[in-house]
Amino acid sequence: MNTLGIDTCERRGSVALRRDGRLISLLRHESAIDYSSWLLPAVEKCLGEADSTLEGMDLLAVATGPGSFTGLRVGLTTVKAWAELYGKPIVGVSRLEVLARFAGAEPGFVAASFDAQRGQTFGGLYRVNVTSDWELMEQEMVIAPEEFVRWVRERVGETKVRWATPDAEILEGLAPWRECAERGDLLVHCDAGLAAGVAELGEQRARRGETIDSLRLDANYVRRSDAEILWKDPASDGS
Repeated sequence: MNTLGIDTCERRGSVALRRDGRLISLLRHESAIDYSSWLLPAVEKCLGEADSTLEGMDLLAVATGPGSFTGLRVGLTTVKAWAELYGKPIVGVSRLEVLARFAGAEPGFVAASFDAQRGQTFGGLYRVNVTSDWELMEQEMVIAPEEFVRWVRERVGETKVRWATPDAEILEGLAPWRECAERGDLLVHCDAGLAAGVAELGEQRARRGETIDSLRLDANYVRRSDAEILWKDPASDGS
């Protein structure tokens, strides 16, 4: 199987190509260039390194959020267009679940998070059962980092948790996290080049028949866009 993975959820995005279960090419977004200018050349380079083409892909896997409105819009719109043009199936996956899987599939709880800017973090809590199935506990969220740690602890009690994040320094600076560390919780530092994990998780879902078409691909922003936050309805102004 040839799989193209795309992650444009935040500034540390990436594209990756997997072939027959192995990572062939991975390119990270390591500049200030907008995704609207970066993504297509990056995919072209990634495909060139793998001596492949979009027509040769069997699956398009894309991170659907949470993340920035602009980044997600570029990534998902591009994948939708390719799926329509080349007739390729799509799998959309949560970026937080990709992060969580860095912590391994041992039974227990895994809390995944990454920096959402504005003093907040995107976070999700997963439970891995004895058959290695993953279950999201409640909804993914955007929340202050210290509140996310407290929220996780309230739900798991004294059970140990594996914390997966590319922003370990944020957790390590929190008093609530230090209490978790004293309980024996494990902090897992994740690589920010997550497109490879997006592609791998996409393949797992595809083997279970969990592909979708372009019309059903949608983003999970979690947080409203800046435009929505700053826009004010004139009808509610009272003028």
